[in-house]
Amino acid sequence: MTDERTNGSPRTLKTVSRAFDVVRALEELDGARVTELANHLDLSKSVVYNYLSTLRAEKFVVKEGDTYQLSLQFLLVGEYVRYQNILYRIGKPEIEELAEKTGEYAHLATEQHGLGINLYKVSGETAVGSDYQVNKLQRADYLHFSATGKAILAHLPRERVDWIIDQYGLPAKTEETITDRDELFDELETIRECGYSLNDEEEIKGLQAIGAPVTNRHGRVLGSISVSGPVRRMKQPEYHEKLIESVVNTANVIEVNVNMEESDDEFPTFS
Repeated sequence: MTDERTNGSPRTLKTVSRAFDVVRALEELDGARVTELANHLDLSKSVVYNYLSTLRAEKFVVKEGDTYQLSLQFLLVGEYVRYQNILYRIGKPEIEELAEKTGEYAHLATEQHGLGINLYKVSGETAVGSDYQVNKLQRADYLHFSATGKAILAHLPRERVDWIIDQYGLPAKTEETITDRDELFDELETIRECGYSLNDEEEIKGLQAIGAPVTNRHGRVLGSISVSGPVRRMKQPEYHEKLIESVVNTANVIEVNVNMEESDDEFPTFS
């Protein structure tokens, strides 16, 4: 038997794939014993034990008593990956300032594999939903119901958005979630025209968010930012307009700083 599998895609290593199955299972189960993992993955205990032993030897798993858990090595890798992202490096201080200025939760996000990845979140003085927002940092999410996600979708090529919808669908989070493809594309066109996006109780009942895209000088969308808060506060006309202005201005500042850093690479070097 070969240790590789094919399904019309590039050949992949079954052993590597299974190792990640073990990692994901430890995350889902919040740590587990060998028997629990074996039942969860429908694998023999000896196979699961061998994978756990290998991951432990590589310092990606720790054992406390009979329970195996993911190690802090993942935190080190994650911090490295996050800091390599130019949007995070440049956007972080601007998002912190946005949260302080508005008092709301401020968000910095990007897209990868057709899903939204939250790079950074900051809680303002009057922000709500801390537990929910912290949990969102730990998982990828659909793009079509969040302000950050819709701001990104609005600036992706049409064929990319079609692929994302074909891949993941348009599942509903609330009764306000857009679940129709044509309706979503109509909204994405409106976002491009006005320069900002709205999540009007489409993800959480009672919560609204305002987002704006961040693009580079070549027009490629790098990600987006947003602020979120209770609907009653967010929908107050004067406050609503100030938030839109703050979000759009912050996105513009991040864009300028990104473009200046990328332009630095084009200067000649001397030796």
